[in-house]
Amino acid sequence: MAQRGAGDGLALRVIAPVMRVVEIPMIGLQRVLGINRLAWVFLLPNLLLFGLFAFLPVILNVAYATTGGANVLLEARPQIGLDNFERLLDCANHLDPNTCREDKFWRAVWNTLWFVTLQVGIMVGFSLLTAIVLNGKIRARGFFRSVFFFPVLLSPVVVALIWKWMLQRNGVLNAFLDWAGIGGYNWLVDANWAFAWSVFLSVWAHMGFYTLILLAGLQAIPRDVYEAATMDRASPWRVFRRITLPLLAPTMLVVLVLALIKGVQTFDEVYAFTGGGPGTATTFIIQYIYEEGFAGSPRLFGLSAAASLLVAAVLVVLTLVQLWVNRKNVNG
Repeated sequence: MAQRGAGDGLALRVIAPVMRVVEIPMIGLQRVLGINRLAWVFLLPNLLLFGLFAFLPVILNVAYATTGGANVLLEARPQIGLDNFERLLDCANHLDPNTCREDKFWRAVWNTLWFVTLQVGIMVGFSLLTAIVLNGKIRARGFFRSVFFFPVLLSPVVVALIWKWMLQRNGVLNAFLDWAGIGGYNWLVDANWAFAWSVFLSVWAHMGFYTLILLAGLQAIPRDVYEAATMDRASPWRVFRRITLPLLAPTMLVVLVLALIKGVQTFDEVYAFTGGGPGTATTFIIQYIYEEGFAGSPRLFGLSAAASLLVAAVLVVLTLVQLWVNRKNVNG
């Protein structure tokens, strides 16, 4: 205790003079700006960093989307207006990618749409079911909570490589099937199976995060509400439908918005898992943006930037729609 007191005293003697020096200009700023405006002085560093790494890239993205050529420097890129957007949206039939000028873009769009629909629906459903189970009185509840959250801690590339190792032709799953006399299968060569396993991989990797959020929402529901329902002899299904779901609705909205955005942004794990193949079966929109802007030859920065802005616009619209629906439900 004596050593700790001596150490604290030394730290105080060192810090106090520094703080007195800092106090002098802060008093001057307070006199000039006033106490209410002084908060902006403390917010300014964060605002500068946010502007540098958030707003500036968006502005640059717009600039690249309205210019053409393969040059990186904006001053060397000719202005082409909305030509990149027209090129992406030029289709005789948007439901048939073969009729589109950028057929790969529309294949990626439809793949992403199906992927997000399946992945978000399955993941939110299983996350809700898992959260309800883990919120109950079960043995080793803490252990199972850790088990379900563990995949979230892994790198997406590590997750992809683990499952790729298990599903390849000479992988663990085929070895088990051969041992059982069923025979192996080229899971990642078949387009339908590769897509299905990509959905499974993403659900397995991220479900724990949304389970944790829903579990927190369930624990925030007052227990006396359930006690009242028990006294009224309400059935478990009626309790779930009339109490749990309505009170969990705000948390469910957060989960849906986050899952939707994350689903559309899926790239690294599927890219490491299948490389977008076989063919374009698992090529999603973010992979298209990456390949057009950074991996292709020539590098079409303008086309890539235009595609990313379209994705951002769609995500903003979907998020606003979900918020509007939630507000309408809350207001009755």
